[in-house]
Amino acid sequence: MAEPKKDDDFLDSVEEAEAEALADEMAGLDADDSAVEVDELAAVKAERDELRDRFMRALADAENARKRADRERREAENYGGSKLARDMLPVYDNMVRALDAAQALGEENAALQEGIELTMRELLNVFGKHGIDLISPQVGDRFDPKVHQAMFEAPVPGTKAGDIIQVAAEGFMLHDRLLRPAQVGVSSTPAS
Repeated sequence: MAEPKKDDDFLDSVEEAEAEALADEMAGLDADDSAVEVDELAAVKAERDELRDRFMRALADAENARKRADRERREAENYGGSKLARDMLPVYDNMVRALDAAQALGEENAALQEGIELTMRELLNVFGKHGIDLISPQVGDRFDPKVHQAMFEAPVPGTKAGDIIQVAAEGFMLHDRLLRPAQVGVSSTPAS
């Protein structure tokens, strides 16, 4: 009976050896699987980071496009009619000339003068409604190259260099942009 015991011990030792070998094999597989899982996890994280970066860039591009479209819409609202406005400026100039001519005719043409004044006032109201403002320099004002255009320069006694000595035509601003500069004559340094 002792022999069967030895066979049992032998079988137990073989089973232990097989179990150890299987455990070693499993441990080896787990190490390989872990390495594969780590590599897969790193690849998934890299893909996630790339997609996040692309998403953030797309979001920024969309926001920039929205802002650009909003700015272009505002500019179109404010300055879209600038060509029509420029075309209307000679109408104003002609109204000023007609008013000067009506005033030169005297009091007998008071109704004509009043009609021209009312028409000019209405034209200026329409201009104001659309953001067109009159630049009306006076003789003696300082020349400002941002809103005035010097048509000529002449030495005039009693003035300083850069003073406006004559207004040839009034200017206009469309919101914050110069539509047409006021055309003026400017004093140069008076001759001694």
